[in-house]
Amino acid sequence: MSTYPNALSRRAIAMLKAVGEGRAELRCSCEPDLRVDGLPCCDQNTAHDLARAGLIRAIGTPLRDHWAPAELTDAGHRALGGGFPAAA
Repeated sequence: MSTYPNALSRRAIAMLKAVGEGRAELRCSCEPDLRVDGLPCCDQNTAHDLARAGLIRAIGTPLRDHWAPAELTDAGHRALGGGFPAAA
């Protein structure tokens, strides 16, 4: 996501905000894909990074390869609240 540890790009922050606003879904698989407003996200690598970092997750326990609403984890909320600096 960035060369700086714990830094989030502006795109990653925008993706976190969309998840926090209830506008995103995750496809549950080993590398979860993200849709925002029903459209595939243009940067799935960042979506994968956010999920692996534990900042976003699917709500509930959806079946593999099914779409589910996405939510921020506690770490995701902290990241939006200033816990991570934005990358330049």
